[in-house]
Amino acid sequence: MPRLREVPRAEVSGRTLGYYKQIFGDRCPVAEPGTSTGTPGNYWTVMALAPHILEHMADHMESFPATPDEKLDRPSKLDGKLREIALLRAVFAVGSQFCFSQHCKAGRDFGVTQSQIDAIPGWQISKEFSDEERAVLAWTDGLVLERGRISDDVADELKKYLSDELIIDLSYHVMFYNLHAVFTKAFRVEFDDVPERIVEVAAPEGSNANWRGDV
Repeated sequence: MPRLREVPRAEVSGRTLGYYKQIFGDRCPVAEPGTSTGTPGNYWTVMALAPHILEHMADHMESFPATPDEKLDRPSKLDGKLREIALLRAVFAVGSQFCFSQHCKAGRDFGVTQSQIDAIPGWQISKEFSDEERAVLAWTDGLVLERGRISDDVADELKKYLSDELIIDLSYHVMFYNLHAVFTKAFRVEFDDVPERIVEVAAPEGSNANWRGDV
C-alpha cells in the first residue's frame, strides 16, 4: 500500500475534485480504487495531499495534446511521437513500472510502434529508430542517466533536428516525467508498490559456498 495517506473524495474540493471526477467519476477512489486504464489510481489520491503540487503536475500534463487528433491549441509544439519515445526511455531508465506501462499506451496513440517500445531498453543497438529519434534518445539518457552532463557531440546531433526552443521543451518533459517516475517508486504507488528486489538470496542450508560464489 502507499507509504503516504490517500485523500478520500469527501476531503477534496476545487480543481482536485475536478480531477477526481474526470478520472474516477462519482466514486471515492480510496474506497473504490481503479481507473479506466487498469491502474489503482492511488498516485492521484496521494498527490491530493498537496493540491498546489497536484495542480502544477496537471498543468504540465495539459501543456501537450492528450491525443494526436486533439484540436485544442497547446503550448508544447514538440512532436508527440518524439516526446513519447523520450518519456518511455526516461521512465524505463528510472525503473518505474507504472510510468513505463502508461507511456506504452500513450506512445502507441502517437505512433510509437510495438517494435520501438520493445527496443527501448537497448535502443543504442536497435535499428528501429530514425537518426532524429536516436538523437532524442541520446539526449534523454544524458539528462536522466548522466544528470545533464551531455557531450557536445550529442547536443550538436540533436540540434540538427530540433530548434533550441524545442530542446528546452523536450528537456522539461523528460525531467518532469523523471520526477513522476521517482515519486511513484518512493511513495510505493500504482504498479511501483513492490518490495525491494535487491536483497541477499540465502544459500541452501548446509552449503559451504562462500561469498565469492563457489570459487
